[in-house]
Amino acid sequence: MDYTKFLDDEFNVKDWVNNAFSSNKEQGASKDQYATTLVMKLQMFIQEVNNVIEEASQQAIQNLPRVMREIEAVKQEAVLLQDQMVTIKHDIEKVEHDTAQSMQTLLKLDSIKSRMTLAADALKEADNWTTLSADIEEVFQSKDIHAITAKLTGMQQSLLMLVDTPDYGDRCAHLEKLRNRLEAMLSPQLMAAFNSQSIESAQMFTEIFKSIDRLPQLYNFYNLSHKGQLVDQWKGIVQDQSGETLVEWLNQLYDHLLSTFHSQMKWCGQIFPAPLPVVCQLITDTLGSLDPSLGDCFTGFLQDKQEPLLALIELKQISERFAKSIEKAAESHMKEESLECVRAVECLLIMIYAPYTPSLLHYRQYEEASLARQLNNIQLDHSEVFETVQLLGQSVSRLISAANQATDRCVRLTNGTCFVSLLQALKTYFTNYCKEFRRVLVNIKEKCKTSHEDPDSEDWSHFQHSLRVIQMLGDLIMHIEEFDSKVISAITDSIGHLHTSSISREGAGHLFTTKKSELHALASLFLCNNDDVEALVVLVTSLQEEKMTDNFTNKKSRFWQISGETPAVLVDTQTDMHKLSEEVHTFAFEVVFGQLKGYLTNLANMEIWQSRSAGGALTSDLPTFSLSPQEYITKIGQFLLTLPQHLEPFTLEDNPAVLVALKYGKLPYTDETALPEHIADLWLESVARGTMHVLCEEVLRIQELTPHGTKQLNTDIDYLCNVLEDLGIVATEMLRHMQQLLRATPDTFHDLADNMPQRLAHAISNMRHIDI
Repeated sequence: MDYTKFLDDEFNVKDWVNNAFSSNKEQGASKDQYATTLVMKLQMFIQEVNNVIEEASQQAIQNLPRVMREIEAVKQEAVLLQDQMVTIKHDIEKVEHDTAQSMQTLLKLDSIKSRMTLAADALKEADNWTTLSADIEEVFQSKDIHAITAKLTGMQQSLLMLVDTPDYGDRCAHLEKLRNRLEAMLSPQLMAAFNSQSIESAQMFTEIFKSIDRLPQLYNFYNLSHKGQLVDQWKGIVQDQSGETLVEWLNQLYDHLLSTFHSQMKWCGQIFPAPLPVVCQLITDTLGSLDPSLGDCFTGFLQDKQEPLLALIELKQISERFAKSIEKAAESHMKEESLECVRAVECLLIMIYAPYTPSLLHYRQYEEASLARQLNNIQLDHSEVFETVQLLGQSVSRLISAANQATDRCVRLTNGTCFVSLLQALKTYFTNYCKEFRRVLVNIKEKCKTSHEDPDSEDWSHFQHSLRVIQMLGDLIMHIEEFDSKVISAITDSIGHLHTSSISREGAGHLFTTKKSELHALASLFLCNNDDVEALVVLVTSLQEEKMTDNFTNKKSRFWQISGETPAVLVDTQTDMHKLSEEVHTFAFEVVFGQLKGYLTNLANMEIWQSRSAGGALTSDLPTFSLSPQEYITKIGQFLLTLPQHLEPFTLEDNPAVLVALKYGKLPYTDETALPEHIADLWLESVARGTMHVLCEEVLRIQELTPHGTKQLNTDIDYLCNVLEDLGIVATEMLRHMQQLLRATPDTFHDLADNMPQRLAHAISNMRHIDI
């Protein structure tokens, strides 16, 4: 039997028993007999384990006294060790106290020795300076370059020890003159070595200039030697290919400069200790010394371009390819990110994009002009109202398409650094569109006025057109909000992630940085105005804040949230669109309400109010229900009952554009509450409330009301209230009060008037000749 299973941490009794009986099944023995045998074996095993445990316990008990004695001995040794350590500590303190004075004396002696050594070295170097100065003229006359270098190196070493001497400045000036003499002596040979690309000669001169601390001057000779050749090659490109455009010139120039960069990096790597800054400076100086300069070439190239931004984008793509190639090559040669290498690459990138900065100073003007041309191509007006409304609807897609193209141009040309100027140009663009929209709206109003000249005619086509204009404007607001989100995404994707202090090398737009952030570094390539850079930083920082919180709106910038938690950068544009929506709703209301207003125009001057009978019959004692409502009020009732069917095409289905427009365009005579479930209800409420308001004002202009006229006016008002009730609209408080005062008898009028508005009560009392 295998008893090791009992030692497992995850021992399972059922599994062990099942395994035991499965092995017995293979042997063919009976289960009872096998179980008895198995129990007996386990009992024997348990007895054996008990015996082992008992023996171990007895042994442990026997060893316990010995262990206790050993522990006591260790304890005594520990106490003895502690006493010895205290004694040693006292001895050390005593030694320190007794030898403190001696140690101070030794330190003073050591300091004196060091000073004496320095003084001796200084005297030796001073004597060496004198010796070297006396021999230097003879060495120069011998024209032995290595001997002269050795003498100058020795004088440099001596000068380091003579810093505190009174004539230190004169000695430095004398040494500088000697270096200049050596440099002038070597300059012809040096230029010849660089022109011939002689590695051995260049290495020798590098060691000489390094030993006399004149490596920058050596780099200047190298720069001068190759820059002239590169500038002459550019002149050749311009002269030999005068019939070509700047695009071809620029491609050839960059190809040659890139080839020069690779070849010179290979050669300079064998000569100079840090070749990358030297070659980068060569390319930088070459770009800055071109004749004609790239800036002048850019100016001439853009003069006859109708779309200068597209021309600049074409050129910038060429420059960007060159910049990325330079960065990639520099990265492969940069063994470590030294500050000198980083600055050299930064300066080269700035020089590559320098020709674009003068043009980008006028980026806003260029973009405004381009957008203005796009806007001029959008036809908005027509002699027919229906065609005008159609043109307004078609203009939305073209308007947004031009704005999207402008955003794309900004990213492609400036890598997103001119977004502040773009937002200003877009604001002007949309503002001009809104002005044109208002002009067209005024024209539509003038064309609609002719339909109201005949009070008996009902032309619903203009109202349908106005509703379509509302729908179009709602669609425009939705597109503007969507475009605003796209602009924010474009800003975030192009430059939002650059607002850090880390170093990155992912292309021309993501350049090497040192102390300034990547965003500042990128902006410095295209923007030369610090205010523009700071405005860009404010924009990006604001958009990076979570959900445009209250802190976002408090920043001193032009960018904040317009409503809720939705960020916006075209706030002024959206606000203008919202105002335009309100104007369109007012216009549509005036179109539909003009007919009703025409019915009520001469209400106060109707003769019925002063009449004492109807058709010659005495009517003073007739009941009110015997009278019929007049034609003007029945026309108003029919008009109101007809209004829902004309609103039906815009309210049967969900129309988000109409809802959006209505959200920002409040209808007259309605409360500023949440939008109703059905837009038709809001329109009915607006028109009905307007009708009741104008009716009340016209009634108050009546000079006199006879008893018959009072009953007729009550009949007219009752008819209107019944129509409103059928439409589910409650009469206004003013109209209800007017009904009560018109129904009151002269005896009850005074008590009733006390609880009414004074203006209304006095007007009705004067009409009815009732004293209050």
